[in-house]
Amino acid sequence: MSEYHVPVLLKESIDLLVTNPCGTYADATFGGGGHSAEILRSLAPEGRLIGFDRDADAAANAPQDSRFTFVHNNFRFIHNYTLLLAPEGLDGILADLGVSSHQFDTAERGFSFRFSAPLDMRMNVQGQLTAADIVNSYTQDELEMILRIYGELPQAAAVARLIVSARAKAPILATDDLDNAVAPALPSFAGHKVLAKIYQALRIEVNGEMRALDKFLAGALASLKPGGRLAVITYHSLEDRAAKTFMKQNMRLVTRKPVLPQEGEISDNTRARSAKLRVAEKI
Repeated sequence: MSEYHVPVLLKESIDLLVTNPCGTYADATFGGGGHSAEILRSLAPEGRLIGFDRDADAAANAPQDSRFTFVHNNFRFIHNYTLLLAPEGLDGILADLGVSSHQFDTAERGFSFRFSAPLDMRMNVQGQLTAADIVNSYTQDELEMILRIYGELPQAAAVARLIVSARAKAPILATDDLDNAVAPALPSFAGHKVLAKIYQALRIEVNGEMRALDKFLAGALASLKPGGRLAVITYHSLEDRAAKTFMKQNMRLVTRKPVLPQEGEISDNTRARSAKLRVAEKI
């Protein structure tokens, strides 16, 4: 479990989420199962937990616990499954929106520029669209738009031009191809930060992450009982703004400001450094 993904803000999120040990909860981003294991430890024998993940690899982490049900699907469909599995509604829902360590560290998935690998980035490997499809078929204007919006990249126009220029000579099929194509736009002092934003933008587009998040938030609210809680852990400003705005407009805030990881957690797990936890309650 810990090798697959180290859960971020574990104690903080579960302490704020579980208010009824006998209730029914959902871990909308099951991944390595770390948050789910902590939720199950907090539940009474009558409690129940539903885990969602679109990545089939996550199913191997499902606990052998009669209180747990695994759903292999996108969390955007949470309300459909709540109606099927818990028609009385949910007492709490957790979503950790980060890419799992397993996905980042499995080279052939193509999520990271740390590896030479096919340019894939699909969270659900049965999906059709890959990052290679995007960089080789989107127009320059379309590339610039996703880089600017999803990567919040100031040099989006320059990077889009470089990608279009490079693919005219040869298809961009691997992470190395992309890294070499955009190299002229990378500053010498922090090039990895710009690359990270480029990869983030492509990953969000491949997986339709922002559209799925919008549908998830609406579905989560519909799935909760009155008084039920929604806990969302975000890792970049796009996600955080979406969660913050939705909660302020539709729910009662439990956390007025985001809960941040302690220094000790960040030193143990550097991927926690940008995490923010927000919790709200259905009115």
